Amino acid sequence: MQCPRCQVENREGRHFCAKCAAPLTVACPSCGFSNEPSEDFCGGCGAPLTVTGRPAQPRFTSPKTYIPKHLAEKILTSRSAIEGERKQVTVLFADLRGSLELLADRDPEEGRALFDPVVQRMMDAVHRYEGTVNQVLGDGIMALFGAPVAHEDHAVRACYAALDLQHAMRRLTEELRRSHGITVQVRVGLNSGEVVVGTISNDLHLDYTAVGQTTHLAARMEQMAKPGSALVTGETLKLAEGYVQVKPLGDVTVKGLGTPTPVYELTSIVPARS
Repeated sequence: MQCPRCQVENREGRHFCAKCAAPLTVACPSCGFSNEPSEDFCGGCGAPLTVTGRPAQPRFTSPKTYIPKHLAEKILTSRSAIEGERKQVTVLFADLRGSLELLADRDPEEGRALFDPVVQRMMDAVHRYEGTVNQVLGDGIMALFGAPVAHEDHAVRACYAALDLQHAMRRLTEELRRSHGITVQVRVGLNSGEVVVGTISNDLHLDYTAVGQTTHLAARMEQMAKPGSALVTGETLKLAEGYVQVKPLGDVTVKGLGTPTPVYELTSIVPARS
């Protein structure tokens, strides 16, 4: 079974990814049966897995439905030149903390009505800096900066997007507190490294192969981040230094890496430079 977050193949029977701990199954809200994330109806009782009373119809079905038109045109125009190329990118993961608690005592349709604005604001922050949301992972996203839309300052753009995303979540929390009495907090993780760009389909879905620990480390930063914060690796900070302010959190041992990884918390943007 392939993890929808980091693309690692997992053996059958696992409920969480062995590499990034992302959920590999979706529990049916009616009977609790474990289903795969791509399935619309429960294999245990036949109930819809998202919208009560009718087949599941996720809002963010493919990149073409949520990537702004001007970015879509850039991607399709440049795809023949970048397919098969090795690119330096910054990977961003963001997810909503406590999504299961938010769904408690709510039907799936109401839950989706709460999730959609959260995911939309995540994507808006990414698109503002011309990043590409490659996957929508239920209550979170994975985005690439530097491919397929090329930018030399991809790490800076990703850091700015992460900070904007957290500001947007704070504003959304004020709205949801008034309307539903709930608080939303998002964790963000960033890492920079190489990927090999694969096929870019007409619906703008991007196939890519991560080189080394590029994606895994970004997912790990997200998992380590406290709700409401954004963590970056030393590789990302090297490329964004002078443009963002950070708080050093020390070196962290990451499974699969021989040496500890320096980790930093993003705090703010450095005032404009000439």
